[in-house]
Amino acid sequence: MRDGGSRAGSRLRAQPSPEERRRLIRVALGQEKADLFVRGGTVVNVYSGELLSANVAVLGGRIAYVGPSEEAVGPETEIVDARDLYVAPGWIEAHSHSYLYYNPESLAEAVLPGGTTTIVSDDLVFSMLGGSETSRAVMDACDRLPVRFLWYARPEPASPIAEDEDNHFHAKRLDEVLDHPLAVGVGEAPAWARFLQDEDALFGAAIVEAESRGLVADGHTAGARDDKLSALVATGLRSCHEAITADEALERLRLGLWTPLRHSSLRPDLPELLRVVTEKGIDTDRLLLTTDGPSPDAISEHGYIDNLLRLAVEAGVPPVQAIRMVTLNPATYLHLDDHLGGVAPGRLADLVILDDLSSFRPRSVITNGKVTIRNGEPVEPTLGIDWNSLGLRVGFRQGEWIEDSALYDVRAGEALPVISFISDVITSLEESPPEGELPEGYLRVVHLTRDGRWVVRALVQGFANDLDGFATTATSSGHLLVFGRDLQAMALAASRVRDLDGGMALTRGEDVIWEAALPLAGIMALGPFEEARSVAKEMKKRLQSAGYPHSDPLYSLLFLTADFLPGPRLTWSGVLDARKGKLVSEAEDLSG
Repeated sequence: MRDGGSRAGSRLRAQPSPEERRRLIRVALGQEKADLFVRGGTVVNVYSGELLSANVAVLGGRIAYVGPSEEAVGPETEIVDARDLYVAPGWIEAHSHSYLYYNPESLAEAVLPGGTTTIVSDDLVFSMLGGSETSRAVMDACDRLPVRFLWYARPEPASPIAEDEDNHFHAKRLDEVLDHPLAVGVGEAPAWARFLQDEDALFGAAIVEAESRGLVADGHTAGARDDKLSALVATGLRSCHEAITADEALERLRLGLWTPLRHSSLRPDLPELLRVVTEKGIDTDRLLLTTDGPSPDAISEHGYIDNLLRLAVEAGVPPVQAIRMVTLNPATYLHLDDHLGGVAPGRLADLVILDDLSSFRPRSVITNGKVTIRNGEPVEPTLGIDWNSLGLRVGFRQGEWIEDSALYDVRAGEALPVISFISDVITSLEESPPEGELPEGYLRVVHLTRDGRWVVRALVQGFANDLDGFATTATSSGHLLVFGRDLQAMALAASRVRDLDGGMALTRGEDVIWEAALPLAGIMALGPFEEARSVAKEMKKRLQSAGYPHSDPLYSLLFLTADFLPGPRLTWSGVLDARKGKLVSEAEDLSG
């Protein structure tokens, strides 16, 4: 472990050892020389709200001194010239999902040049595949990255588990994930209505377990108001990022919740949410900013946390106040402000060197006491992760079963559910069209478990008009979604995704016209960020050409199999009316 660092093996919130403290003291007094010295910058002091001229001396991974002295400079001290520049704490993303076609490594590659030095992600897809063993292995592997990854243990799956299926979401798995040094809490449990109705819901026990360890419960209370929101806060939830208006954000603040203001590619709400500051004049001490899992092409085009800072300042939020919302505030929320979130002695040396406090385009980035980005480029190659060793391959049952076109036969007039897309992710239940040929504008849709045991069938409209066959594993369930109008083309698409070991395939008649491998948990590309961006961009382009009318099919595919958004959902157990919590139709068991 690096001197003063916070790598796996000791809890992030553990204080430096007595010897580390003594060395920090000696550097501060000029009795020992610093490893790194940031000279002559204007420090963004998020504690006092001031801009102060100061040097910053670093030993190992921690800051030892902030002030005018240069006594800590020695012949071997690395000097970073920050004259006429600003020195700010590294940005913290306190609520993310690090598996949307990108993987944690490629996400770090994309966002570190913009100044994001800490990302808190949930572990959904990792625990879904292999429980605590896989989740912990991914946490250990990501500890090699220059971006500091911290983790929420997801308390329950996003799609109900089919009967007799392996279920990794149990109390033992939760304990083992939370016991990891880099776990900071539990989050999120979007199906809050079920949680309030069921005293034995997994999330209730998860909150208690997190609280007992001094960790946080990261909430998801979309649509909750008044008594229901109060009830959720009373359970022990510590935050909610699901406000979509300034009034909703204010309601959450008034009830004591930390309130991340979200601006994602699915919900670009920050201009509206910032009215709570710019118009209502509300104190920002419990406000954060979050991207909440943006698409790869959105990150490539706009940036990450740096983009949110630009939007905040453009909206009229004072720059130091905006910076506090992505540094000190999230660190305090996570109970980590003794270590993260500020430029001060004893804190971890995650620093962003900026030309100005409006464009937020870093000149240099320092993580854990090392210069990792200089002039917008990595200083040295990242220590790569051996993803193939982490057990993230989804696996399909082999054989010809997946090529049987009858598996995908969904006919009009069979009284099967019709799922209509109102937006990217909101759906409604419609009446089945008359018996006969599939009408224009309708597609067959099949949710198929990878072992070939369970199948759920429905019709869908408002998704695309002109698809012979399209299949993907990039879903909340981790299983296979297949759309189309041509049974043979649907079977071909499904078969091709199996051959890819997860991913997506688009077919026309007897031909595969486009495909993309997503071999990590069926939802992540193995290569660099550009690969993830290319897959997302091309998939969007092709589905829009086929008639997709909404903003981004990435989220339509992801959430159609989830159980927490309004409207019908294709879960493992059947078509679920998520609002009522009742099955509209049940899954068919093919094993018998």
